[in-house]
Amino acid sequence: MGSFAPFDAAQPTILTVPGLGGSGRSHWQSLWEEARPDTVRVELGMWNTPHRNAWVTKLDEAIRRAQAPVILAAHSLGCLAVAWWAELSPQPYGWPVAGALLVAPADVDRSDAPDALKGFAPSPLTPLPFPSILVASRDDPWIGIERAHSLAVNWGSHFVDAGEQGHINAASGLGWWTEGQALLDRVIQASSDGHGHARHPSDARSILAVNATAAAQNHYLGR
Repeated sequence: MGSFAPFDAAQPTILTVPGLGGSGRSHWQSLWEEARPDTVRVELGMWNTPHRNAWVTKLDEAIRRAQAPVILAAHSLGCLAVAWWAELSPQPYGWPVAGALLVAPADVDRSDAPDALKGFAPSPLTPLPFPSILVASRDDPWIGIERAHSLAVNWGSHFVDAGEQGHINAASGLGWWTEGQALLDRVIQASSDGHGHARHPSDARSILAVNATAAAQNHYLGR
């Protein structure tokens, strides 16, 4: 990965990063893309036969094209693409990727992982160079809740237990996924001081934690 050109302070661009097979029309990522003018899908290609390096390259190209602070909204294997991009990227903390919402990451390290996922193993262990929230479900067939929490610890992500929501996808019946939008807003708030400057890592983590506490009545963050 090369160096990044500076960008002006601006409202962030939301880049959705789907997982294996892409995200269909009723998936929350697709619905966000349709409804939000600031949200664009990263076309990773090879949706059914993903290749780690190819996906990371496509993600890197999308981040560069955005030319603005970027917030990543990733799902399933897309979370691993984000983690691998961060592993291979030289970006300083919070720039140009200012934050990420990581939803239902796939467990690429388990012994019975499908072949399509094994190319992304082992999962990176390096803390992400931006504030992030990782959301996991207790009955996700692609990852156990303890394993998801372990990834959050490794990546320095604020962990959110979503209860029993399956793979947090279209089959979960989430529709627009209002709770996810609230989490995305919290990532955006934690990522910048309002003047286009990335927050210090400890400040960003504190804001995510305080927001979680303040939203104790929220269906997810109140857990």
